[in-house]
Amino acid sequence: MPTSFHQSVIDEFRANEGKVGGPFEGGDLLLLTTTGARSGASRTTPLGYVRHGDSLLVVGSNLGGPRHPGWYHNLLAHPVVRVEVGTSSFEALAVPAEGDRREELFAHVVRVAPGYGDYQAGTGRLLPVVVLERAEPEEWEGRPREVRTLADKLLEVHTWLRGQLRQVRAETEAYFASAGAAPGAAPGLGLQIRQRCLAFCQALEFHHDSEDGHLFPGVARHHPHLGDVFDRLADEHRAVARVQGELAALLEGVAVTEPERFRSELEAMSVELNAHLDYEEEVLLPLLAGVPWPPAGAPVSPPSG
Repeated sequence: MPTSFHQSVIDEFRANEGKVGGPFEGGDLLLLTTTGARSGASRTTPLGYVRHGDSLLVVGSNLGGPRHPGWYHNLLAHPVVRVEVGTSSFEALAVPAEGDRREELFAHVVRVAPGYGDYQAGTGRLLPVVVLERAEPEEWEGRPREVRTLADKLLEVHTWLRGQLRQVRAETEAYFASAGAAPGAAPGLGLQIRQRCLAFCQALEFHHDSEDGHLFPGVARHHPHLGDVFDRLADEHRAVARVQGELAALLEGVAVTEPERFRSELEAMSVELNAHLDYEEEVLLPLLAGVPWPPAGAPVSPPSG
């Protein structure tokens, strides 16, 4: 739970379009909502931030204390966070910067907000610099597509999943190419790959749980003759989940220390998932094309996939 001081800042922020007084008056402040690493509960923290291009930077200063703040440990476990800035609210991928990029970004932060340099000077730990990358809606062939039916919604989610998987694979291959050009580099994969892959795995698990719990039973009631189809889809979910479990086990630590195994499991995930999505679209899209989205009486904003 937030401290009473933090809660008062959160309440003031939300009541005054992102403006607060007291020690934060005139500063750039955002609200970062993370998922508890152990509890799974939502945690909201007011944080100062610095803009860098299209991204926002937050620093795990903890006022120069000896330990990383709780919100930093949370986003390592659950990389997708919610950000509130002014009157806007959006989901973002939280990626801690590493190596030369961390040094470059921290220098930028200190130029804008010199106090962070004092915090770094007062502690022996390296203050994490976290890049908050806004998650934009997926575009179809370069143009946003209106979602009018449940078939559209399913295809939108599948398009996003395919795009995220392609991005993880591209970053992984770029890592291997750069590692090959730098003999003697330490084994392991970067935090950016880890965070993006972990976010993808968590989104995929949520999507499949939603299908198993709601979509498939609902459609099956209206099409009982397709029992074999839904049995196959359930089997494919389990097959994908097994590979996903292998990836998740590799991602448990901050550093992925078995990059070749990670690469192999990622390739297996790609093959399994793309074949599954193709089959699911083949059998389900015709059945869902006449179902309006969002359902009558539902909120305008649909749940994320």
